[in-house]
Amino acid sequence: MTTRRTLNTALLLAGLGLSAPALALDAPTTRPILTVSGKVAAKNAGDTARFDMKMIEALPQHSFTTSTPWFDKPVKFTGPLLSDVLAAVKASGTTIGAVAINDYKINIPMTDVNKYKVIVARLLDDKPMPVREKGPLFVVFPFDSAAELRTSTYYERSIWQLKALDVQ
Repeated sequence: MTTRRTLNTALLLAGLGLSAPALALDAPTTRPILTVSGKVAAKNAGDTARFDMKMIEALPQHSFTTSTPWFDKPVKFTGPLLSDVLAAVKASGTTIGAVAINDYKINIPMTDVNKYKVIVARLLDDKPMPVREKGPLFVVFPFDSAAELRTSTYYERSIWQLKALDVQ
């Protein structure tokens, strides 16, 4: 009985060891559009995690329509929750430094990510966003869902042309 239990335990541990690589973050197969660094446990490019658009599309997608200061009418944003992107890289930290293509930088508290349904939008009114139109990725808060979000603090945290996140 002890030998059988030892054998079963050994097989279970071997099986877990074989499945561990499946939990790792896959490498991008096309041009990376987002790099996540800092306090991340799942990496696929040295000390960072890189995502191509296919990887962003593979995450659970969410949508909301909201008014913004940048468009003259409410628009629909679609993409993964920022919390899902951070979960994919096993992020642990209290602040996310977000950087745009033009090197605009803003810090987003992790409490915002947990409190609001912040989206890393890849679609605007169901269409991909080119760089000229704030794309390809745009961090957006659901401004119409809470009055406190309709302030300069949260508008500034909504960074378009997102290229990198640094978890601290």
